[in-house]
Amino acid sequence: MTMRRGGWIERKDGVSMAQAMTGSGEFYATLTAFTEFARVGEADAFQPLPDDWVLLAADIVRSRDALAEGRYKTVNMIAASVVAAVLNAAGRAELPFVFGGDGALAAVPPQHAEKASRALAGVRAMAKAVCGLDLRVAAIPVADIRALGHDLRVAKFELSPGNNLAMFSGGGIECGEAILKDPQRIIPYRIAETKARDAADLDGLSCRWEPLPAEHGCMVTLLLRPRDGRPEELRAVLADLDGALGFDLAARSPKVAPARRSNLRFRFPPSGLMAEVRMVGWGRGMARTLLRGLAASVAFVYATASGRRLGSFDASSYLDDVVVNTDFRKFDDTLRLVLDVTGAQVSALAAYLDEASREGRIAYGMHVSDAALMTCLVFGLDRSSHVHFVDGNDGGFTRAALDLEARLEREKGHA
Repeated sequence: MTMRRGGWIERKDGVSMAQAMTGSGEFYATLTAFTEFARVGEADAFQPLPDDWVLLAADIVRSRDALAEGRYKTVNMIAASVVAAVLNAAGRAELPFVFGGDGALAAVPPQHAEKASRALAGVRAMAKAVCGLDLRVAAIPVADIRALGHDLRVAKFELSPGNNLAMFSGGGIECGEAILKDPQRIIPYRIAETKARDAADLDGLSCRWEPLPAEHGCMVTLLLRPRDGRPEELRAVLADLDGALGFDLAARSPKVAPARRSNLRFRFPPSGLMAEVRMVGWGRGMARTLLRGLAASVAFVYATASGRRLGSFDASSYLDDVVVNTDFRKFDDTLRLVLDVTGAQVSALAAYLDEASREGRIAYGMHVSDAALMTCLVFGLDRSSHVHFVDGNDGGFTRAALDLEARLEREKGHA
């Protein structure tokens, strides 16, 4: 028996007919992408992940200590390594993932779950050996998340043709993170240790851009959670944010985006190249990774300076794509933003957030710095296949999460 929901034919078990016809493994690849970010405020934009998929979750233990030591880029690189490892283990199939600054999550179909889990174990081994940091990793069946009373629904936001970001709703991401950080609840889902030198394939992970300076004065990292968790609540919130900032935040390229042609900085050799070499090359050959990174950097500098194409690579088009293909706005039950704004806009934003919080409409955490960090996944310049993860400098997302936690604790104390 079927029912129509949001333009899809959906069975009563929550599985769309399109999903049933293509098989659960092709669910995300066949999901229609939307191009207007405002659609994260529409429940019908989200479809349920199949029960037989697995949520892979990872985060750095005591990441706050690493940030206190100034290791912002290292933390971001390890989080991006999680995404790179999972995608490579799955043969670079199109999969939903989210970068969280000091951790990341990705959902995989059953045929990729075992190999992707081993890849995460490899990232954990690398993080310990190369960076001296411990990584929690878990593989949680979507069916188990639903059994706990949460859902895991996904939408696909197109940055540019072929480059998409996943958006999540239903409370499943928050549930997965809670399991990951609980020493008892994680036991059934903890991924086993791997051999000491069983390295994950991190090809595509790149750390070659310098920090992005805030051209308007302030780089704001914001976590904003609608109180009832429904994406529909975002409609009003996004409209209010537009009013506070004076810009359409859902526009294709809003003026508050943290990356633009004018603040992209590339030096030779890149200051982050050796961090990339140590992580990507660990267990696989650092000398080869270094030579490859240097050669690619030289080619990029030449193509940029000369304006000439190198084969199918056009530097100017690539720079335009870099600006577009950043994850500065995303939703996983929590709206995550990195914005380049003025001091006056920060004040207006804080005033709105405080008022909305007092009214019980939202919970939020915010951090302000003077720059953003960008870590990249570049899988094919000839195919324009690349996504760029953005975080506020000084550990933006982690510090915003600390602010969110502190605000929630104060609310409990006043209740």
